[in-house]
Amino acid sequence: MAVVAVLFVPACSGNDGADVTAAASDSTTSVSSPDAGDSADSSTPTSDTTGNSPDPDQQTTSANETEASTGDVDDDGFTPSPVEWVESTRDVDTAVVRVPVDYDDPGGPTFDLFVARRRASDSGQRIGALFVNPGGPGREGSSLAFGAEDRWDSAITDRFDIIAWDPRGTGASTPAIDCVDDYDPYFTEPDSTPDSDDELEAVRGLAEQFADLCEERNGDILEFVGTNNSARDIDTIRRAIDEQTISYFGISYGSELGATWATMYPETVRAVVFDGASDPTADSFDSSALQLEGFETALSTFLERCSDDSGCEFHNDGDAEGAFDELMAALDDEPIAGAAGRPPVNRDVALNGVTRAMYSDSSWDGLARALAEAQFGDGSGLLAFHDAYYLRSADGSYSNFLEAFPVIYCADREERLSPDESDAESAALSKIASRFAPTGTVNYFCNYLPPARDPRIAITGAGAGPIVVIGTTGDPTTPLKATRAMADTLEDGRLVVVDANRHGGYGVNRCIVDLVNDYLVDLDPPPATSECT
Repeated sequence: MAVVAVLFVPACSGNDGADVTAAASDSTTSVSSPDAGDSADSSTPTSDTTGNSPDPDQQTTSANETEASTGDVDDDGFTPSPVEWVESTRDVDTAVVRVPVDYDDPGGPTFDLFVARRRASDSGQRIGALFVNPGGPGREGSSLAFGAEDRWDSAITDRFDIIAWDPRGTGASTPAIDCVDDYDPYFTEPDSTPDSDDELEAVRGLAEQFADLCEERNGDILEFVGTNNSARDIDTIRRAIDEQTISYFGISYGSELGATWATMYPETVRAVVFDGASDPTADSFDSSALQLEGFETALSTFLERCSDDSGCEFHNDGDAEGAFDELMAALDDEPIAGAAGRPPVNRDVALNGVTRAMYSDSSWDGLARALAEAQFGDGSGLLAFHDAYYLRSADGSYSNFLEAFPVIYCADREERLSPDESDAESAALSKIASRFAPTGTVNYFCNYLPPARDPRIAITGAGAGPIVVIGTTGDPTTPLKATRAMADTLEDGRLVVVDANRHGGYGVNRCIVDLVNDYLVDLDPPPATSECT
């Protein structure tokens, strides 16, 4: 969550999966306890564009499956209606599952959750349902069902119904969180390093205005969109589709959501995988510091590689580091044009674009080109990365991700700092990540939003059985240190370290794909720690 003017950058852009068909076949697994080190994306924006599977009959049955088979769980007083699926494509059905806004008031107002099911390709070998979430918080998840074959190996899509949904308040689920009509004044125009008291007050005022609009437009749901209620929704969807136990695959923040669900409903867990997991014990400051450190490390690696490679478009006679710092300072002093009708590209926009590119080293060539163009006054490449990060469509529209993200994030946390306290934290963060949080950076995230009514429960995973936790050595968003903390926090976390410079490790090589297949299909978990190199 790198710092920007009004909001923190989301933990997951939603583009952090990989096509598993590209996984290498010569990777190996070794049991070890690796030292902590520190994404995958779909496409690189440029300036021109804004796995033999075992017989399921031989599978073992987990203790959780046996326990759950004695009866369903309905401890919230709400009984969902059976799902009525409607065919959307040849492989995917959709439906609406109605859930209470407040589970303490099951007869009160409701959310209609948009749910998509990608049917198991081989119905004769179907194992059950695999619930999937892409992270955020605030990302719609239903698209994962439509693109399941591009993200998961055929051993998974053959045997599982992929169940994906837009969590409460997001995407096509209704009501959806809606705070502002125009994103640019809040996410593109501000300068997060104000040079005077008047500019400081303007940034604070913008953050307060954003929060006020969120509360004004979403007052009836604002305090009910946190992770605890989304975890309750998972169980409600499970009951609505009449599954005794389910499997789960969570990416980035999806690990936090999945771990909350597994802690609350362990008897319904069949198997769980987290990819690029966050630290469930970190407070807001520690979480920001960890992420900023991760992004700063990734950026340093990128710049060092560029300096060492004369073919890098941002080579700058072997001093990409110095050229980057000079460019950022220049953009802070005098923003450059990016696209007609859009605000100019300032340092914040550029850093948002750089953040997007750090999700995977597959984007680094495109970033080098965008930075080189910016040196000559063309900010279109950096703006394209910025827009890709914020999921801006070609027609200029956005999803409600950037509105849902802060509301959900803050609904999980009780703390509300004063602006001065936030400034003190920002100063401390600048010492950790001088490029991503330059001296003088300010940020007001949860300050003006209402206090949390239902802060996220402590995560333990007790009784849920083994949970596979995947981390990569060069993950900037959820650094390996964070993923290791998730595995250590869980009662039976199984850490798998993948050697890669990207957010999320599934699909990097055949090793990690086969490991996940063995666990999800055969219920054969890896050892406590392992590596896929």
